[in-house]
Amino acid sequence: MTRVSVHVNPGAKRSWVGGSYDGALGVHVRARAREGAATNEVLEALAKAFGVKNADVVLVHGARSRSKLVQVHGDPDAIGVRLTQLLRAPKD
Repeated sequence: MTRVSVHVNPGAKRSWVGGSYDGALGVHVRARAREGAATNEVLEALAKAFGVKNADVVLVHGARSRSKLVQVHGDPDAIGVRLTQLLRAPKD
C-alpha cells in the first residue's frame, strides 16, 4: 500500500490525473464539490490512473478539502513508478 497526497480541482472541463501542485498529485474532475461527488470521482480517476480496482483506492484524510490523502493498494514498486510518471506529466 502506498499513500499519495493529491490536490483536487473540481468542476474541470474533463477528468484527468497528472502534474504536480505543491508536491501533490493533481487530480482534475468534472464533478462539483457537492455531497461527495468530487471525492468519489477523484477516487475513481486515481484507480484508473494507477491501474487498480476502485476498491483499492481509499480516502485517508480530506473528505471536504481540495487537499486529500489517499491510500492505493497494490504493488508498491509499480505504484511508485506510475506516481512518478503522473507527477511529471505536463499540466493539461
